[in-house]
Amino acid sequence: MDGNTRREKLIEIIKNRKEPITGGELSQILGVSRQVIVQDIALLRAADYDIISTTKGYLLYQHNEPTYTRVINVKHSTDEIEDELCTIVDNGGKILDVHVIHEIYGRIVTDLIIRNRSDVYDFVKQVKEKKIVPLKELTAGTHSHTIEANSEEILDRIEESLRKKNYLID
Repeated sequence: MDGNTRREKLIEIIKNRKEPITGGELSQILGVSRQVIVQDIALLRAADYDIISTTKGYLLYQHNEPTYTRVINVKHSTDEIEDELCTIVDNGGKILDVHVIHEIYGRIVTDLIIRNRSDVYDFVKQVKEKKIVPLKELTAGTHSHTIEANSEEILDRIEESLRKKNYLID
């Protein structure tokens, strides 16, 4: 199978999945190395496919209905990560990413795509089990999220809930 055919198959696999698929799974299905998958994903992104890398694998980001996004700035302890993320999803938000502004490295961002409590629990579990240092630790707890919701009112409600918990930085 040539590279173009493989990339067409790759996008078809990702497009038909509702949940993320790992690079390892893709490499097995397509009979190539994990590195080839990483290179193919980069080429597909360059061709304007909105492929997102999450902690659970790759997925194609598709807008099914009109959405609104907002960047929120927050600060809290590591023990409060679960509560912060649950506050956002419980109020109807989807957490697209987390980013920090580091004094030396500049903006560091990673896609999250956390849509519900199950995603929150999986994320927190991975952080704990793999002993991962959250990005917020690079900036004394200060970080930002891009939040998506179906209305500005939902985004306002999320901000208000985070403000009540003293997580929101105005």
